Amino acid sequence: MDLETRHLQQLLNAVPQPPEVILLKPITTSTNDDVREIAKKGIQYVLVCSEEQTHGRGQREHQWVSPVGNIYLSTLLNLQTVIDGRLALEIALNILQMPSLQDLNLQVKWPNDLYSSQGKWGGILIEPISTHQVIVGVGMNLYPIPQSGIEQRATSLSELGMAEPNRLQLIAELYAAIQLAGKWFNHNCYNLAARFNHYAAFMQQAVELEHLHGTSQGSFLGINNDGSINIQTPQGIEHHLQGRLRPTDNQ
Repeated sequence: MDLETRHLQQLLNAVPQPPEVILLKPITTSTNDDVREIAKKGIQYVLVCSEEQTHGRGQREHQWVSPVGNIYLSTLLNLQTVIDGRLALEIALNILQMPSLQDLNLQVKWPNDLYSSQGKWGGILIEPISTHQVIVGVGMNLYPIPQSGIEQRATSLSELGMAEPNRLQLIAELYAAIQLAGKWFNHNCYNLAARFNHYAAFMQQAVELEHLHGTSQGSFLGINNDGSINIQTPQGIEHHLQGRLRPTDNQ
């Protein structure tokens, strides 16, 4: 075990359920794919993090731009409750509570983007293995990334005010936040709407929502406790459990 991995292992000793396997990689195809292969061996707690991905992906199989130097992390989450869309929201909220992020003005963009007024600084990808086990992937921009080929504004923690990102500390806090999110999820995501709406991007702003039945435009009124979104349209309030949200000014 190299010194960096040993240091991370020491940081994770305080977590109630530390990973059985820790892999820190300079480059990989996809950390989610790495975790999937490890999970096939029956390992329940694993952490894989890479400095670069060659085939990173986001929601709907979109490419996740993964330049060297940022955090691309995946882990397993074992749940008592059947997985639903609230899990990504719970993970995002717990990430915002990480100690290293407390001096920054951060938001969550429904349903799975780590956001701010300057744009997106991270994202969450959940890939189920079974009804009670998922791979959770998190991409977090520590430093500025190229804007070409990106559909929405992107930023990074250093641009948002984090002077010297401590990579290993952030990795340890991310793992702990994801595991804690699993506990919140198992307890029925208590008071989810109020907690989420406190940090929600675009509250009371004009938005466009692509959903299963088409596109709706209106004012974003936050979410409900089941994780569904509320859009005030000229025809009334619409509720959707899935979709893609964006402000009408394309921020």
